[in-house]
Amino acid sequence: MKFRMVFTGLCLLLPVVSRLAGQPVRSKPIDIPGIAVPEEEPALFAPEVIRTGMFSRDVAFMPDGTEFYYCVSPGANRLITAIVETRWDGSRWELPRVAPFVDDLRWCFTEPCISPDGSTFFYVTNRPTHDQDTLNDFNVWKMRRAGASWTAPQPLGGPVNSDADEYFPSVTYDGTIYFTREQPDRSNLLMRCRLVNDGYADAEQLPTQVNTGRDRFNAFIAPDESYIIVCSFGRPDTKGSVDYYVVFRDSTDAWSEPVNLGSAVNTRGGQEYSPFVSRDGRYFFFMSSRTDDGLVHSPTPPTYDLLERIHRSPGNGNAAIYWMRADFIEELRPGR
Repeated sequence: MKFRMVFTGLCLLLPVVSRLAGQPVRSKPIDIPGIAVPEEEPALFAPEVIRTGMFSRDVAFMPDGTEFYYCVSPGANRLITAIVETRWDGSRWELPRVAPFVDDLRWCFTEPCISPDGSTFFYVTNRPTHDQDTLNDFNVWKMRRAGASWTAPQPLGGPVNSDADEYFPSVTYDGTIYFTREQPDRSNLLMRCRLVNDGYADAEQLPTQVNTGRDRFNAFIAPDESYIIVCSFGRPDTKGSVDYYVVFRDSTDAWSEPVNLGSAVNTRGGQEYSPFVSRDGRYFFFMSSRTDDGLVHSPTPPTYDLLERIHRSPGNGNAAIYWMRADFIEELRPGR
């Protein structure tokens, strides 16, 4: 997470299928019940389930599609942030609730990431490691799946975590973790650590094609590492402030030049900095602070009741989670 004061069916994951030559790995699709898929243009994700006007971002799914997590911030400073969860009970989605491991709103809990096999839950928090009132720096924590719940969370430790802030974990099929690390000048670099036995190899700084622009952070890595979606600030081809870019990777670990995801995703006046692609590659989820004209436009003079309805509704200019078909991402690959 980068804090800045300027600052029916969904297809997901089943076991990995074999890679075709030159093609990304795709998992067999399954359906999430009760959520209509988007058309060609971006749409709010599950507004009938999430149904809030609070600042909302980040999304993570369990492999069977009946449990998902996202983040909400009730305050303007984004430092009060909680991970919430909802589950399908067989006939409907339960009301969202604060995830059980979020134990104190003095600390920030954000950026959930579930490993492709559903066995491990990663997230970011500045919660103290011990019983104390002093904030930690932001670190990646993890839990293991235990039945229908999760084990007690623990900090991931080095070499992923350091004395600097770490944000936005994203994990591949082989356990490699990609993440953001803040630098002494408050800029950020995108890093990765390969999984080695039961631990991680030293952190590698990703190349300039990935660490693009004046600043960059919150990158989603495709589970097969065939591409990465980067949030970048300060590039000359930006559509607005922070934009989403895709950088493609080949089997030699060479990376393409970044490609802007375009004006359907990146807005001139909004904020965009939380990407995710469903494990089967069919849907792209992203945070955006765009405003829904249908929500704010009224044929009659606005009333206070209308203001309150807007305040409670997604699309009110606070960040919300959007999704769309992800076919366009592969169409941006150089040489196609």
